[in-house]
Amino acid sequence: MRWDWPSSLRCYAVPVTQNQLSLRTITSTEHNSFLDGRPGVSFLQRPEWARVKGGWGSESLGWFNDDELVGAALVLHRAAPVIGHTLAYLPDGPVVDWADNGTDAVLKPMIEHFRKRKVFLVRMGPGLMRNTWPAADARKALSGGEHKLMPELEVSSHDARAEELAAELASAGWTKQEVNEDFAAGQPEFVARIPLIDAQGNALELDGVLAQFAQTARSETRKGARGPLEIQIGTADDMERFHELYRETADRNEFSGRPASYFSTMMNELNTAVPGSCTLYFAVHEGVDLATAIRVRSGNLAWYLYGASSSAERKLFAPKALVHRMITDSLAEGCIYLDQGGVSATLDKAHHLSGLTHFKTSMGCDIVQTLGEWDLPLNKPLAWGFNKYMAMRDRG
Repeated sequence: MRWDWPSSLRCYAVPVTQNQLSLRTITSTEHNSFLDGRPGVSFLQRPEWARVKGGWGSESLGWFNDDELVGAALVLHRAAPVIGHTLAYLPDGPVVDWADNGTDAVLKPMIEHFRKRKVFLVRMGPGLMRNTWPAADARKALSGGEHKLMPELEVSSHDARAEELAAELASAGWTKQEVNEDFAAGQPEFVARIPLIDAQGNALELDGVLAQFAQTARSETRKGARGPLEIQIGTADDMERFHELYRETADRNEFSGRPASYFSTMMNELNTAVPGSCTLYFAVHEGVDLATAIRVRSGNLAWYLYGASSSAERKLFAPKALVHRMITDSLAEGCIYLDQGGVSATLDKAHHLSGLTHFKTSMGCDIVQTLGEWDLPLNKPLAWGFNKYMAMRDRG
């Protein structure tokens, strides 16, 4: 039933004004206490993530309604050489209810704080889900060749509040890169996620998750899971095993990769803060590591963050066996999706990034458009110089 005011009384209705929020730095303990038990928080917004990101400074910020902590953010700071100013970066944050507190009430004290800290550019990725396209629809569009970009397709779900926030940010002077076929710096706007719940929010069974896979990928995943492979759970002491396969994969695919110390630090820091939140997997055949993966969990969200594999024994489908295990573990932990990282918005099958989208959707991943990352220059000359440098670096 819809309740409404009688028309004779509507002229007396007084708009409700949002409470003004105050902002201050908070301790890691206060920050973690606020996040504990709160669903839908990205691991990129947890205080321990700052200890993984070498070369960045950090601070935890808290928004208060009187004495109540109603929002928090991990802010990473990258210092610009010589000039003493920083880039302030909020990946997948802040963690705040934008609708309840009001966009202006959240942004105003944050911007004032950053001006005092000599921030030349604020980059913020609120992390809200804007649009979702089912895996099967994306696969069909890639094969059909009738569309150029993902937003041309009909969505299966749409978040009106995310759309409102995007409009409010644009009105306040924040800017975002237009949707195109290539990746931009920072967190991707389009991500691939295996849904672990149905449209009504009910947990799926394993067979229901696998039903979203393309037929061949589903068959290979099941074959890998019931084959002769042994799935082992590693510790930080096994990171050299991981890194050996990681280096092999990097050489095969011609990317430079990260040092083993980065992954050891990540596993130690995340698991020290939240035991079991970072899991290292191996698929082993007759004592030989064929594939490895790192999965991170934060609350009811999970990410397949890194993976690597050997070129040997391909017909055992070791990487797919690990996906099967990660899905099983994520379901047991009550997660709502298993994120498999960024994809391009392209639907042009001739584009060099379309193969990645096709592979991930064949593995049951819906394509989700997040709100993306938004920039606000607080010192326009420095921000202009920074963006020019980044553009030149990406072209080089």
